[in-house]
Amino acid sequence: MCKCLGIHHSVYYYHRNHQTNSYKIANQKLDIEIKNIYDKSKGRYGSPKITKVLKSKGINVSQKRVARRMRFLGLRSIVIKKFNHAGNSKTDNIKEYPNLLEKDFFASIPSRKWIGDITYIYTKETGWTYLAIVMDLFDLKVVGWSYGLNMTDDLVIDAFNKAMINRKLNKDGIFHSDRGSQYTSNDFEQLLDELNIKHSYSKKGYPYDNASMESFNAILKKEEVNVNNYETFNEAKLAIFEFIESWYNNQRIHSTIGYITPNEKYNNYIANLALV
Repeated sequence: MCKCLGIHHSVYYYHRNHQTNSYKIANQKLDIEIKNIYDKSKGRYGSPKITKVLKSKGINVSQKRVARRMRFLGLRSIVIKKFNHAGNSKTDNIKEYPNLLEKDFFASIPSRKWIGDITYIYTKETGWTYLAIVMDLFDLKVVGWSYGLNMTDDLVIDAFNKAMINRKLNKDGIFHSDRGSQYTSNDFEQLLDELNIKHSYSKKGYPYDNASMESFNAILKKEEVNVNNYETFNEAKLAIFEFIESWYNNQRIHSTIGYITPNEKYNNYIANLALV
C-alpha cells in the first residue's frame, strides 16, 4: 500500500503510532476539571456531587464516567468515621414533651421550622469542646451557632440568640430539639415562651426525630472534624467558622435542596418574592 501511494513505510508507522486520540484528550481535560473540583472541596465531594458541579459548568458527563476517572486518579471522598459520645441527658419525666415536627423536615418558607443540637469536638489543649447549632429546615442553612468549653444551657441560648439576629423565627414557628438538659432548662424554655415559639422534642434516644440535624453532624464529622487534629480551642473554633460560614452555607451543594447551596436557596426565594 505504501508503494502504491509512493510513501516510505516509516512514514506510515510514524503516523499510526502518533495519531490523535480524541477520547484520550477528552479524558485528560475531564481529569483536570474533576481534580479542581475535588481539591476545591478539600476532598469532601464524591462522584455524585462532582458530576452535578460539572453539569452546572456545561460539561455533560455521566456519574459512572466521573467515578471511573476518580478511580484512575486515585481520588475518593472522605469516609465517615462515627464516634458515639456517652453524654448524659436529663429530662423531666413528669413534663410533657410533644413532637410537633413529627419527622416532617420540609419547610416551604424560611423561619417556620428550626432545629437544634449539640455535638462534640476534641482538642488536645482542652479535651472535649461543644458546638451548638441552629438550622433552618427551609434551606438547611446554619443560621446560628455557638462553640464553647462547657455543655450548658448558656451555649444553646447563645446559638439561638445569634440565629434570631441573623434570621428571626416566625412567632408561629417551631424549634425542634432533643430532650437534653440544656434544651429543657428553665432559662431556655423561658426564652422560647417569651418569643411565643413552640418547642418540639424528639423522643428520648430516637435520633430519627431530628434526622436533618443528625445529617449535619455526620457531614461536619466526616468532612472536617474527623480528618483533622486540633491542637487548641481557638484552632478548632477557626476551623468550625470556616467550615460553616465559608463552606457549608456558601459553597457546599445539597441534594435535598436540588444540588444548590443553602445561601442560593434563600437568595432564590428572596428574588422570587421581589418578582411577585
